[in-house]
Amino acid sequence: MPRVKQTGRNMLFVIAVVSVYLALVISPTDSTADSSYVAAVYEHKVILNPGPRTPVSRHEALQHMQKNLDIYEEQAARAAQQGAQILVFPEDGIHGFSFTRPSIIGYLETIPNPQEESWNPCTEPERHNNTEVLQRLSCMAHHNNIYLVANMLDLQPCPLKTSPSSTCPPDGRWQFNTNVAFRSDGLLIARYHKQNLFFEQSFDTPPEVEVITFDTPFAGKFGLFICFDILFHDPAVVLVEMGVRQLIFPTAWMNALPLLDSVQFHSAFSLGANVTLLSANIRNDQRIMKGSGIYTPFSATYHHAWKGDPEEGRLLVARVPVLEPLEVKQSAAKEVEAGGVESASSVATDSGRCHQDSCDDHSPDSVHPSHSTFISFMFHDPFTFVLLNETQGDVKVCNGTFCCRLQYRWLLQDHKELYALGAFAGLHTVDGRYALQVCAVVRCAGLDQNSCGQVVEDAESKMDFLLAGNFDTKYVYPSILTSRMFLEQPESLQKAPDGKVTMKHSNMKGGLVTTCLYGRMYHLDNE
Repeated sequence: MPRVKQTGRNMLFVIAVVSVYLALVISPTDSTADSSYVAAVYEHKVILNPGPRTPVSRHEALQHMQKNLDIYEEQAARAAQQGAQILVFPEDGIHGFSFTRPSIIGYLETIPNPQEESWNPCTEPERHNNTEVLQRLSCMAHHNNIYLVANMLDLQPCPLKTSPSSTCPPDGRWQFNTNVAFRSDGLLIARYHKQNLFFEQSFDTPPEVEVITFDTPFAGKFGLFICFDILFHDPAVVLVEMGVRQLIFPTAWMNALPLLDSVQFHSAFSLGANVTLLSANIRNDQRIMKGSGIYTPFSATYHHAWKGDPEEGRLLVARVPVLEPLEVKQSAAKEVEAGGVESASSVATDSGRCHQDSCDDHSPDSVHPSHSTFISFMFHDPFTFVLLNETQGDVKVCNGTFCCRLQYRWLLQDHKELYALGAFAGLHTVDGRYALQVCAVVRCAGLDQNSCGQVVEDAESKMDFLLAGNFDTKYVYPSILTSRMFLEQPESLQKAPDGKVTMKHSNMKGGLVTTCLYGRMYHLDNE
């Protein structure tokens, strides 16, 4: 049977500063005292239109969508029975995917802007025509007394303009991939249009980036974004740097091991940004879509189907702490603005700059490479690797001027699997364009070094380790992924003012698949 996983060990980090966002002051006990709420996410096995590229009538589109909404209604009732105060459904869960711009028209509804109009679709269904999906979602929230977030399709008319710089599409309408949020009485309270589209030909990018939040009586402010948005600065990082601590994330995430499995990266974002992330994914095995969770900086409740598990939906419900809004410490922020983050090649190694017992023992720059390196591709990027062939070791690998260091000790000296430490700094350009600095330890798919970086899902080898890198960005997302897609919480995580990030872990429970410090260089994305 599919499993729900709960990480309990090391629920609080042993260091005072947890977040890798340098300008934010964060305590490991920064949740409101005795304040918590119950959240739910539903991983939905979407019922698809078998011919999505063929236009259908509004009636036919509604018949299709009602099948998925019937399941939503059952899950909303189940979530409410378990005490959930907020429920999140996934991206594309009502309508599916693979449409063309004209073939999706029957599925569109015009969603009023809640910032301009107060409307409860459940109690005022006649105010707007052709809003059957909005009405049904509103009534789910109302009848179950639950805040509800779902993903649907929005049509907004725009005037035809002859100006070549106009953002209005030639057909005179915007079609948006959209999140909608409803209050527990059914009132429509938020609408967010997806900013970062992933080869979605049927949708438009909104004319301006939308930073959308809504307030609740039980947990304060929530922010909204969708799927591919999580890899970019706008609006995800904008929300975090506004101090929003609860983020809602409908997604149709296609897993991409070794670095971007759903539970791996979504939990890493929660930990790195020091936020709660409510992540609801689609379940579609053909597209490798699976893995949903309720992630906090201290814990994770998640589900990731394994080979042979039935392809079915899964409701997750968990009580999580209310995280207090963050305040920017002015002095720290000024230091960052004035001095910046030094590059890995220029970090000083005097004792005043080190946060460990000895710079010689712990600085990524203090170890000279003692093993031969090789290049192997990992998710289309040329990583520089060094093999981990010893029973224990202290190794360094550099990709250009960016360097990573690993101190490790295998728990079983006779392990049979091949592992490597890899580093990459550069612009990722396949299926998206974004700049990275990454330190990663991966299990290779075979016993040949050319297999390092390929997809691996299980492992037996366990290690105690300290992984460190000197990053030119404060946005670093840490993760430890073990066999059969289990997560482990780092034993400690440190971020130094000079840009060095150190992750330590021991007594690993599962075989190591990947451990990673995933740095995003947002400011270089367009270079």
